[in-house]
Amino acid sequence: MSETATAADLANTIYLTLPFGRVTIVLRPDLAPLTVQRIKTLTGQGFYNGCEFFRVIAGFMAQTGDPTNTGTGGSSLPNLPAEFTTQASFLTGTLGMARTNDPNSGNSQFFICFAPATFLDDKYTLFGQVTEGMEFVDQIKKGQGQSGRVTDPTRIVTMELAA
Repeated sequence: MSETATAADLANTIYLTLPFGRVTIVLRPDLAPLTVQRIKTLTGQGFYNGCEFFRVIAGFMAQTGDPTNTGTGGSSLPNLPAEFTTQASFLTGTLGMARTNDPNSGNSQFFICFAPATFLDDKYTLFGQVTEGMEFVDQIKKGQGQSGRVTDPTRIVTMELAA
């Protein structure tokens, strides 16, 4: 691999540090350029550091990215338009943008899939993939009931741009 390719790859790589270890995430600007830019902007600002995985459903996904840790908060930036795709599927380790019933309401909250969730395909913005450290994602504390609300949730230690 050339040095240029390595630099380009690192420009779209995020390191998510959990209490259990470091997770490597490769972003997909080819699928969701606006969402990837938002995630990179917020990550660069330290926005995600300390955020809780407040909604975690075993066998499905872990959701974070709300500074209020209530599921209703977001960044001060405007909401993003949906960037749905049929070019990739929600599989184990896929990252998607959380939203309300309005497809154009993604802002800062995102989720990581514990298992394939192809029923989300072309309904949620897919913007990244865990490439290393999925065993640490699997250790995120699971919530209770259908809502997946978590008591004493796992927090992001740091979320940083690789380059």
